[in-house]
Parts: sequence; structure tokens; C-alpha cells
Amino acid sequence: MGTEDLKIGVVGFGLRAGLWRHAHKPGQGSEVTIVCDTSERGRADAAERIPTAKVTGELQELIDSGIDAVLVLTPDNQHAAVAVRTLKAGIPTFCEKPLDITIEAADSILQAAYDSDTRLYVGHNMRHMPVVVQMRELIEQGRIGEVKAVWCRHFVGHGGDYYFKDWHSERKNVTSLLLQKGAHDIDVIHWLAGGYSKRVSAVGELAVYGKVTDRSDNSSKRMGEWFSLENWPPTEQHGLAERIDVEDISMMNMVLDNGVLASYQQCHFTPDYWRNYTVIGTTGRIENFGDGPGERIGLWTKRTPGYAEPDETVTIQDGEGGHGGADPRLIAEFLRFAADGGPTQTSPVAARQAVAAGVLAAESLRADGGAREVPALPAELVAYFENGQPAPVPSS
Repeated sequence: MGTEDLKIGVVGFGLRAGLWRHAHKPGQGSEVTIVCDTSERGRADAAERIPTAKVTGELQELIDSGIDAVLVLTPDNQHAAVAVRTLKAGIPTFCEKPLDITIEAADSILQAAYDSDTRLYVGHNMRHMPVVVQMRELIEQGRIGEVKAVWCRHFVGHGGDYYFKDWHSERKNVTSLLLQKGAHDIDVIHWLAGGYSKRVSAVGELAVYGKVTDRSDNSSKRMGEWFSLENWPPTEQHGLAERIDVEDISMMNMVLDNGVLASYQQCHFTPDYWRNYTVIGTTGRIENFGDGPGERIGLWTKRTPGYAEPDETVTIQDGEGGHGGADPRLIAEFLRFAADGGPTQTSPVAARQAVAAGVLAAESLRADGGAREVPALPAELVAYFENGQPAPVPSS
């Protein structure tokens, strides 16, 4: 490749639009040259923040603009609608997580990438988060033996502000918050365990926010206009979305294809906001206390008669940028992959498996809590993506 900047397009200039900063580095390898958003607010925000970029409401105009790669940052239920078109047009595509909100839509994205031989990258930024990377390193070093169980408790202290005042509050946009918010953690559980869910079950309820009567139409606002730590307790939240039909507490069990057992609990009305992972192996266990820079991971490798402080403590590293430095690493990896290919920390197959597990868990919790079997991906798709999305061999 030459030294010219990659020309980057952005589709959707809302909640995750901040990723543009890591892709817009004129003279340093990449520049955002066009932004597409169907809303007047999104286009106005893009024009203000990236004055050198063309702004449009038409996806086809972005596709035809000669970009080298695209970031798809729309609401979740629009991911496939956009990504299938950009992939079919041959544009290397970054798709924000979750891949989409149904298994069929997620599979259509993978199929489009496969059929068009176009590079697909999914924005599971937690695979670049120090807490997750460091826990995985401890597992790979054999410090706890063979992994047998993974538990994740997700305390979503910002739930009322983050997920119950905008489009996240409706099933038609997200399927469930177990999928929308949990796709991160399901993927991390799979990554730490070294396998994918083959069977899932769940229970859940809209236990608190459904009873809050203070509602408003927030469609013209952004989260920064209503977010406050003073919005407490949850029963006294105000300005919730007019329609809420997603659960605010969910509990999910998973049986993985390698025999590992896992569970994921998500609550949107806790006072604190962090994730706690516990990974138990045949010779020890690890658990994080806090998930940000300077907090810690405990490692237990000796038997004790009761509770004991960790035998070893690992400090969680820091990094510049969102999510402990994960966001800039995520975009840097995508841009390198878009230009040159090669292995990536994230995986389209893993992203699909997280969606499948989350969708079926939501189906289970809204029915009888019974087990649901995760459908397999076609073998040729799995092989294609797990081999790094190899370019086709030219015919002789």
C-alpha cells in the first residue's frame, strides 16, 4: 500500500460515534471523509465535529464515495441492513456489537462477507480491555489449570440512564438487554472458556423500571442531557422512555461445547457499575475486583479452610481512550485489518455465537425458562472466518 490515508466512512452518528476520533487522523494513516445518518440531529453533530467530512442521509451516496473502509455504528437493529450492503459493495466493514438482534440477521452479515470476499470486523472492544486481556493471559499461562466454570455478575448501575430512556428500551430495537448489553460479556465468557454456548436457559423480569410513571419522549436528546449520578434511587427515576418492554434483571445459564459451564447475571438497578468475572479451573481460580485501571485481579491457587486473601494479586493496566484503552486499540486493529488483513483479537464467528446465545436466552426467559439449543453455523463459514478471512485464490 502507499502512504495515502485510508478514506473512512461512518454510518450512524449517535451513541458510539465517538469512535470516529480514533479513525480520523489525517496525515497519520486514516481520515473520516463521509458520514451518513438518517436523523437531522446526527447529521448536524457530524458536520460540527468533522467539518472536513461530507455529510449525507443516503447510504448509497456513502457506498459510492470511494471509501476504503466503513464503521457501522447504527442502532443494533440496523446493523445487517447497512453492513450487508457495504460488504456486498466490497467495502471492509466494522460492525459495532452486537452483530444484530436476531440470529438470521447476524448470519446474513457473515454470509455477505463470505460471498463477497470482503473483510468483516465486529466491534467487541472488551477483547482489548486490560481486565479481560489480563485474565485471559493468566488462563493461557496455565495458572488455574483447565477452565471448568465461568461466572459473570454485571452490576449495571447506569441502567436507568443508559438503557431505559432511549431506543434501548424496546424489544423491536434490541430484542433484549440480555442480548444488547450482555453480548459483550457472553463473548468474554466464551473467550475465557475457550468454547461457545451450545445450550442456554434464562429467567428475567422488568422488576423496577416498568413501575416508574415519569415518562417522556427523548428522541431529540442525547444521553449527556439526562445522565446524572443524582438520578437515584431507581424507583424515583424520571424521564424514562414512553415504551419499555425489555427486562431490567436477567439471569442466564450456559452449557458450552467444550463442557465448560457458565452463568451471566445482569441487573440495571444496582448502585454500582462494574463487571465481576470468576473463572474456576482444575488448580485454582481468578476473580476481578473492579474492572478499571488500577483495580485488581485475584488469583487463588492454594486450598484454605475458609475465605482467604488471594495468593497473588494482579493490577489492572491502564490505557488511553475509552474502556481502558480498548476503543483506540479496537479501531487501530480494524484499520490494519481493513488495509492488510491478518489475524485479529475479535472474531465474527464469536460475535455471531454471542448473538445466538443472547437471543435464545431472551426467548427462554420470556417463555418457561427452559433450555434452548444454539443452531450451528455452516461449516464453510466457520472455516472461512477462523482462517482469517483469506482472500480468494485467483483462477489460473
